[in-house]
Amino acid sequence: MRLHRLDITAFGPFGTTQSVDFDALSAAGLFLLHGPTGAGKTSVLDAVCYALYGSVPGARQGGQGTTLRSDHAAPATRTSVTLELTVAGRRLEITRQPPWERPKKRGSGTTTDKAQTWLRERDAATGAWKDLSRSHQEIGEEITQLLGMSREQFCQVVLLPQGDFARFLRADAEARGKLLGRLFDTHRFAEVEKRLADRRRAAEARVRDGDAELLADAHRMQQAAGGAMELPELSPGEPGLADAVLTAAAVARSTAREQLTAAHCRLATAESVRAEAGRALDEARERHRLQRRFAEARERAERLRERSGAHDEDQARMDRARKAETVAPALELRDSADTEHRRASAAEQRSRALLPVSLADAGPDGLAAAARRAAEELGGLESARRAERRLTELLDERAGLDRQERADEEVREDAEAWLAGWEATRTALQDRIATAQQAATRAGELAARRDTARHRLAAARTRDRLTRDAEAAAEQADAAREQALAARQHWLDLKEQRLGGIAAELAAGLTDGAPCAVCGATEHPAPARRVAGHVDRETEERALTAYQHAEDRRAEADQRLSAVREELAAAGAGAGDTPADQLARELDEAEREYVRAREAASALHAAQEELRAAEREHELRTAAQRDAAVRAAARVGHRERLDLERASLEQELAQARGDAPSVAARAGQLEREAALLTEAADAARTAEEAARRLKDADARLADAAFRAGFDTPRAAADALLDDDAHRHLQRRLDAWHDEEAAVRAVLAEPETAAAAQQPAVDLAAARRAAEDADRAVREAASARDAAARRCAELDRLSARAAASVRRLGPLREEYDRVARMAALTAGTSAENERRMRLESYVLAARLEQVAAAATVRLRRMSSGRYTLVHSDDRAGRGRSGLGLHVVDAWTGRERDTATLSGGETFFASLALALGLADVVTDEAGGVRLDTLFIDEGFGSLDDQTLDEVLDVLDSLRERDRSVGIVSHVPDLRRRIHAQLEVQKDRTGSRLRQRGT
Repeated sequence: MRLHRLDITAFGPFGTTQSVDFDALSAAGLFLLHGPTGAGKTSVLDAVCYALYGSVPGARQGGQGTTLRSDHAAPATRTSVTLELTVAGRRLEITRQPPWERPKKRGSGTTTDKAQTWLRERDAATGAWKDLSRSHQEIGEEITQLLGMSREQFCQVVLLPQGDFARFLRADAEARGKLLGRLFDTHRFAEVEKRLADRRRAAEARVRDGDAELLADAHRMQQAAGGAMELPELSPGEPGLADAVLTAAAVARSTAREQLTAAHCRLATAESVRAEAGRALDEARERHRLQRRFAEARERAERLRERSGAHDEDQARMDRARKAETVAPALELRDSADTEHRRASAAEQRSRALLPVSLADAGPDGLAAAARRAAEELGGLESARRAERRLTELLDERAGLDRQERADEEVREDAEAWLAGWEATRTALQDRIATAQQAATRAGELAARRDTARHRLAAARTRDRLTRDAEAAAEQADAAREQALAARQHWLDLKEQRLGGIAAELAAGLTDGAPCAVCGATEHPAPARRVAGHVDRETEERALTAYQHAEDRRAEADQRLSAVREELAAAGAGAGDTPADQLARELDEAEREYVRAREAASALHAAQEELRAAEREHELRTAAQRDAAVRAAARVGHRERLDLERASLEQELAQARGDAPSVAARAGQLEREAALLTEAADAARTAEEAARRLKDADARLADAAFRAGFDTPRAAADALLDDDAHRHLQRRLDAWHDEEAAVRAVLAEPETAAAAQQPAVDLAAARRAAEDADRAVREAASARDAAARRCAELDRLSARAAASVRRLGPLREEYDRVARMAALTAGTSAENERRMRLESYVLAARLEQVAAAATVRLRRMSSGRYTLVHSDDRAGRGRSGLGLHVVDAWTGRERDTATLSGGETFFASLALALGLADVVTDEAGGVRLDTLFIDEGFGSLDDQTLDEVLDVLDSLRERDRSVGIVSHVPDLRRRIHAQLEVQKDRTGSRLRQRGT
């Protein structure tokens, strides 16, 4: 992978568009990226990572959208990063724009645009660019596949963060395992461990479940055997459980079969006894039935003799009823005529009661003549009715004219009153509109003044807060400076003490016969002795490390103080020296004035609407006044015509009404009178006809009763029976005859008569004997069924247990095999002597490769003194495989990497980072990395070591590879000519290339 060009717009501290020509920088092989603290050196690397992966490295990866956007950018400038690179032989261009909250094109406020991504490729033949994709997902997958690395691997391999590798160098095995697992993607081996552990637990659970199921079947067999089966005390998973269960089941099945055979014999004997008892009971029941039947027939015959008199009376009554049925039609005819006569007489009396006294005794013809005279008079009132209806219409029309006149008068008065104040109303509304327009203009001016005051107040509050922060940062910087001076003085004192006692330290390693490292003598007559308070090398190095840490804290405190002071200067430029309280009061006053102006301006629309409504009302009032005057003139002639017609109609109606209040009342009187007379005439005729029919019916009834043999019609009527009485009497007669025939038939039966001559039977004793025999059969059958069920249940459970034993065999074998593999990969097996997990084993191999690759460069950086080695030794109780030690050629001893000094730790971690980059590159498929970045750490090196480190880095240029160093060490600016400088000021940072 080689970078060619990077364009940054409104990204991080860069407010405008900045470009980086990596081709020009890479021409020198080694280039320097430098600038003051906070200028944006790391932001250049963030932009490269964001262009490739859509996110930034490390703790900054949560920054998306607005947090990536530069605070110095203009509102209309969108954040954008464009990177041109060559990877896998393809020239690509990636452009990414995060989500952007931009000003709306119309109106006020903002709107959010979605993130955008473009991927283009340049045609090698024509040099033209062609679009490949605009999909975030497709572009991300394409870049990851081409690079062969995830974002985390890219940040570790290409950007080489030195702080991470210094921690990696001193970390324990667990921390190293996490980093290596993330870089080499060995989580699949951890998944293998987890999968084997899960399979072991699942196999163990299946075996235990199978044993529990087998033991449950054994308990069911024990319950089915009824205590005839004994089981040993065994738990699921214990050996011998299957054999014990199968043996006990065989014994229980044999015992159950013997019990079933005995039950069959007892059941056959009981069934024979029950058959004999049943036959005896049937014979006793039959003789008892015949004897009871004969006795009941004798009792029924005696009851018939006792009821013979009543039967004769019923028969005679039935004969009289049959004779009376011939008279029934005449009786019904007479009753109907009598009912009709009474109804007609009552109706005649009611009708005559409503007539005048003069007509109370008139006959039907006289009443009919009077009704005709009333109808004739009623017909003569039709003309008067029409006149009366017309008079009513005239009165309603006259009243309507009066109502219209009053309404028009109210309209004229209301319109005159409203129009009298029209000019004053219009003038007042026009004045309100002018006042509201002036208030709207002032509100706009006050809004601008209020926004300015709000910005100044925010800047003043930031200024005050940063003033306090600057004071606190200054105090912290002074304290860190004092601590660094004290630590440096302590280190120098210890170093001076160690140099004073170095002879005793060398003498401690002398042995008789061995040459002295200083003079070469093999005899040591008077070796130096250590005095009290001697300082050894480890004490001196701890003091040096403490001093270096204190110096780092001092530098960090100075950086924080500088950053706070720069922010304070920017805030002071926006707020000036005005106190925040005064600015807050000015903002409150501006806000109040703006609110008052807005309230006054809000009345503009309402006043304009009121003026338009008033003008429309003026037009309506004027038209209404004019229309009312026209209608009043038209009503005068109409009213005179109505009065003349009314006088004529009233004279005509006075003659037609007579003494009635109205023509309608007179017509009602005549209608009621004609109806009453007609009804009375009809009722009189109906009454005369009903009396004639009643007389004829009496004559026919007397003749029919005489011919039927009755002395009077009343006697014939008394002999009649209604339907219910006739059916009841007939049923009694039929029942008596049926009972008599049934009794004679029973008494004539030979079997019944013979049984009556025999002695009575003891039916209860025979029934008890049969019940005892039946109970014995049921008990024997129940015992037989229980024995059969016991045998069947034991056979079923035994077969099920045998199947479970056969099924558990392969499961036990699988469990033993999986448990052995899981223990081996988890490091808990006795076969795994170093207790090394599978993932740790793979990572140990990778770490060994990294250590070997790092040693090649570490020897050059340390002038052949140090070598990194991988160790499989266990650390305490932990597992082995991820140890990392350094071998010191000066002492020939292997020691922990945590004992390296600050500068040694830097170049050791740098060598480790470069070695790791080579191994990860090979792991990623051999992707060529032509551009690398190294971030900080060079300030801890002396001149000689710095030269050696730069020589190693310069050797990376082999095969056209370029290395970018990110540092603010001044000495590097003299040693490296190709430079990318980051400059900062209040308007944002800028990039400038030198020496290219």
